[in-house]
Amino acid sequence: MRNILLVDGENFKKKIESVFEEEGEGEPDWSSYNFRGLIDHVLSGINLGDRVFYIARIKEHEETKEKSRELIEKQRGLKANLINSGFTVVSAGNVKGWPYGKKGRLIFKEKGVDVRIAVDMIVRACIDGDIDTIILGSSDSDLQPAVSELNKRSVRSIYLGFESNPNKGLTYTMGKTILIRNREVIEFKSQNPHKLL
Repeated sequence: MRNILLVDGENFKKKIESVFEEEGEGEPDWSSYNFRGLIDHVLSGINLGDRVFYIARIKEHEETKEKSRELIEKQRGLKANLINSGFTVVSAGNVKGWPYGKKGRLIFKEKGVDVRIAVDMIVRACIDGDIDTIILGSSDSDLQPAVSELNKRSVRSIYLGFESNPNKGLTYTMGKTILIRNREVIEFKSQNPHKLL
């Protein structure tokens, strides 16, 4: 039996971006952010098998070609960084442009990654039966029904969230909660982090 980590990439990145903003750190560079170091640090003592990072497919949007291309390039850097760090990257769902506000300004939102994570959780834990513990790096409440199915089948679950605004529903539903501190998020902003104090 194994312990696996499933990370909702867009959700996880948004949380990291929020911490960077709170701490006055600017924008994270996804091509060099030390995801492996952060995960190894906060999950020390847990022997991880698979580390799966889910990302949404980004397609060029007609109305905002320049922004679409920028997002695609950033995602390429992220994907290369993750693969080089030993993560399996799964493309699921899509990033689409959505009109926002009175002026119809276009914003980009991810849709569908949570569905793929939920399916993978159920298949790996309940059908394949090769999982002892699932560690979920997501603060998406939509995953609670899948977590409830894990609980019914005695599969251990750990919610990997952030100290800044953790998801109370997942904290309640999952067997254990590990929260990443803001200082830890900042500490691993590059591949060569300083030692934690």
